[in-house]
Amino acid sequence: MKKPDFGDILEKWESGSANSQKNIMDEWLQDKKIHDKDYEINKISNSINKRRYLHQKKPDDILDIHGQTGEEALYSLECFFSNARENNYRKLRIIHGKGNHTNGAPTLGITVRNYIEKCPFAGESGFEKPVNGGSGATWVLIK
Repeated sequence: MKKPDFGDILEKWESGSANSQKNIMDEWLQDKKIHDKDYEINKISNSINKRRYLHQKKPDDILDIHGQTGEEALYSLECFFSNARENNYRKLRIIHGKGNHTNGAPTLGITVRNYIEKCPFAGESGFEKPVNGGSGATWVLIK
């Protein structure tokens, strides 16, 4: 069977849809062993768009650990993250409070931060927007 030449490819390209055009181009690049640097740029762009989407997304689940001891909070966090992983959740919110009712540092916020840093499937995290609790709540993306 004759390998398609550029004219054959161009003819397929002009008569096809956007999806088939992408497939035709991919086949041609692969056949010629050509690395498509635009593909890498698109991959980066898609990764940036995915992150942007996840940052704006509402959380898949919310945990409120107000009033818990450090030990109770750790147990709640373990169960919460385990459940998130099992259910393929992508974003979580943990409400821990600002520490206004404790003497010294906000202990539950520190407990949450330490847990997130050690959890192997906890990704990027940060404080919520003021409307969602500000520094009294933390969002976490799941890897």
